[in-house]
Amino acid sequence: MLHFMIGYEHPFVDGNRRTARALFYWSMARAGYWLTEFLSISTIIRRAPAQYVRAYVFSETDDNDATYFLDYHLRVVLGAIRQLHAFLARKARQMREVDRLLRGPGADGLNYRQRALLAHLQRHPDGSYTIESHRRSHNVTHQTARSDLLKLAESGLLERGKRGRTFVFHGPPDFEVRLKNLVAMEPGPR
Repeated sequence: MLHFMIGYEHPFVDGNRRTARALFYWSMARAGYWLTEFLSISTIIRRAPAQYVRAYVFSETDDNDATYFLDYHLRVVLGAIRQLHAFLARKARQMREVDRLLRGPGADGLNYRQRALLAHLQRHPDGSYTIESHRRSHNVTHQTARSDLLKLAESGLLERGKRGRTFVFHGPPDFEVRLKNLVAMEPGPR
């Protein structure tokens, strides 16, 4: 109803829809519906803006019966929940695929620390790693952490940069493709 009232009253010259959506999210979060933090109703509304307007028009022309808007808004929320479920299913598939790849024969040259870092990178594509953070994370020596990260950089699975005097490693934009290409290569004779 907060969303409806802001749109109905139209108190601002600009930004009424954004304000209405923000109040909707705030009121849902305050009432304990934490899942709304991960929903995007804007994408659903943007797909069919005429339905959004129609929900208001029907409410206004039927003695301000907000049932039309509430029905519309519930369908929007359900659509956003479906989108979230699809996103989570897609991410779960990607994580299973990376896990499968990291356990495959092409990844035999990687140790468990490198595999853990690559799995973390798959879940957090914007992550960055330093020798010190890798060392602390796995409780290894500086040289071991350095060797782990440099080997991943040499294989193309990490890119190396500098922040001041510190080397910073991060995933390349095409990380998933590079990972698949690396582990698809059959290991040579031993």
